[in-house]
This record gives sequence, structure tokens and C-alpha cells, in this order.
Amino acid sequence: MKKVFTFYTAIWVVLLALFNVITFVVPREGGLGKAGGSFWFGYFFITVAFLGQLVCAWIALKQNSLHKLFYHIPLITISFTGLLVSVVAGTLCMAVPGFPMWAGIVICGVVLAFSIVSILKASVAAELVQDIEDKTKEKTFFIRSLTVDAESLLARATDPETKAVLKEVFEAVRYSDPMGHTALAGLESQITMRFSALSAAVDAQKTETVKAAANELFVLINDRNKKCKLLK
Repeated sequence: MKKVFTFYTAIWVVLLALFNVITFVVPREGGLGKAGGSFWFGYFFITVAFLGQLVCAWIALKQNSLHKLFYHIPLITISFTGLLVSVVAGTLCMAVPGFPMWAGIVICGVVLAFSIVSILKASVAAELVQDIEDKTKEKTFFIRSLTVDAESLLARATDPETKAVLKEVFEAVRYSDPMGHTALAGLESQITMRFSALSAAVDAQKTETVKAAANELFVLINDRNKKCKLLK
């Protein structure tokens, strides 16, 4: 996203330069003199609006999380549009005789306020999505971790009979309900202990012990799945 911000900054610099050229080169015969206090007052606030658009674009593009970046991408379009509107309004205000100074300031201010509100809304939405994702990852960690361990254990087995049993274990774990709950802590602790016993039996190449441990594991996993349904 740094390249996008660099591109945006280049456009911003060009438009700001154009605004300044038109403001200070185009004469304002019959209009507001450039030496007047009102001129500099308007110039100051319109320039601040330009800077505000640049800050908004930087905030929108500095996100590291993919979810946050996804929710901020539309803001680039908004900021580009706001920048163009600010250029037009600011140029009309500073260069066109008779164009009310307050109108240009108000337009640029409204556009900047809209950009800021849009960023705040996107930031809140991104944070909510990130929180939900983090909680989901935390709740599903047990089954995801156990699935990885079961797959690793299956890869270690050499005996065909043991491999067949471990494949059933792996499938049972992989297709278990992934969502966790505090009420399942006891069952999950038992599953962890039985899986450790299964691993020890595999390492010791005790096929009958592997079968017995696997059967106990199947019962515990089935009980966990049933309780998961009740907790939903």
C-alpha cells in the first residue's frame, strides 16, 4: 500500500501546486486583493483542508491487517473525490472575482469532515470484524491444533493397521465441531490426555493399545460434539 500512497501523494502535490499557481497567478480584478486578511484567512483554511485529505489517505492506507485494509479501500476513492472537490472549490474561491470566500471554506470543510467521518466508520467496522475473527480463532484453536497433531501422528505411523486406526482418528478430529466453549474445558482436557496416550502407544508400536486409546478418543470426541450442539 506504500506505492498507492506514494501515487496519491504525487497527485496531491500536483493538485496543491495547481491550486497555488491559479491562486497567486490569476489576477482578481474587482475581487478580493491577495494582500488582504480575508484572502490569507481563506487560503489558510483551504490549505488545511488539503492537508486533511492527505492525512485521511495516509490513515486509510497504513493498515496492516487485511480486514482493516479491506474496509479502508473505499476511502481512497472518497479521499480522491474530496481532493478534487477541494481543488475546484478552493480554486473558484481564490481565483474567481465575486466568488464568496466563505463558500469555498465551507465546501472544503464539509468535504474534509465527510472524509474524517468515513474513516472513523471504517475503522470501527474493521475493529469489530478483527475482534470477531480473533475470538473465533481462540474458540477454534483446540480442534485446529488437535487436527494438526493427529495428522502428524498419522504421518509417523509405519504399521498399516495402526495407520488405518490413526486415519479414522484424524478424520474424527478434522470433522468435529470446531467451536469451543468454557463448558467443554473438562472434556477437552480428557481428549488431550487420551491423545497423549495414543501418541505414546504409536511410538511404542503397540497396536492393541493404539486401538483401545483410539476407541476411548472416539467416545470423548463424540461426547464433545453432542455438547457443542447443546451449547449453540
